[in-house]
Amino acid sequence: MQKPVPDAPRSPDAPVDIRFPLLTQQWLDLTFIHWAVEPAMVAKLMPPGTVPDMHGGVTYVGLVAFRMHKVGWFRLPGLPYLGSFPETNVRLYSVDAHGRRGVVFRSMDASRLIPVVMGRIGFRLPYLWSRMSLRTTGDTVTYTSSRRWPSVRGAYSRVTVRPGERIEEPTELEHFLTARWGMHNAFAGGAAYLPNHHPRWPLHRAELITCEENLLTAAGLPAPVAAPVSVLYSPGVPVRLGRPVRRLNSEYGS
Repeated sequence: MQKPVPDAPRSPDAPVDIRFPLLTQQWLDLTFIHWAVEPAMVAKLMPPGTVPDMHGGVTYVGLVAFRMHKVGWFRLPGLPYLGSFPETNVRLYSVDAHGRRGVVFRSMDASRLIPVVMGRIGFRLPYLWSRMSLRTTGDTVTYTSSRRWPSVRGAYSRVTVRPGERIEEPTELEHFLTARWGMHNAFAGGAAYLPNHHPRWPLHRAELITCEENLLTAAGLPAPVAAPVSVLYSPGVPVRLGRPVRRLNSEYGS
């Protein structure tokens, strides 16, 4: 059974500003697709010191497709080519004994090889090099990916959505799935929490037209057996990433 964590508030706004960022970037043209899953099914995939974060007694698996734009170090200008590329992530939802809620990435497909290698070596993130595209046709957005290196060849995704009306008051679940102010990861030197800061998400309802993928099973997760519980779209936000915080040791592990 999952042990209780401190009652940290869940806020749609970043709890802490990051004045001296490690990285800056923009996350643009995002689609969030989510399925509910029992916490016990993903608990073994959490980094040491964390457990699945829950809402309504369940946790969630997310497939998030978007366009990374102008990744830059510190306060230097972002790179227009190497720092800009499509990306598709498979992620879980985590919380540590200090009440810090975040995401855990199971896979991060991206179309630029150099950022993939840097992310794998420098941050030990599960970046994977893939052929990818993001296209807008009429009122729909289509994201495609086909994995090249270094993991499971044949892993792919094709997602098409039709963004709808702006959500003026997101639900608690919509905040839970999108307002995540950091990630937990097994960085060099041990598990750590890397915070982020960005404006409140501008969220839109979205109609899922196509979702063909095997990225979830390639990431060690069960294949969805039902329709997603949430499909959202956002035009995006500018983002600042802080330095890793390494104090995760707790009753959840060290």
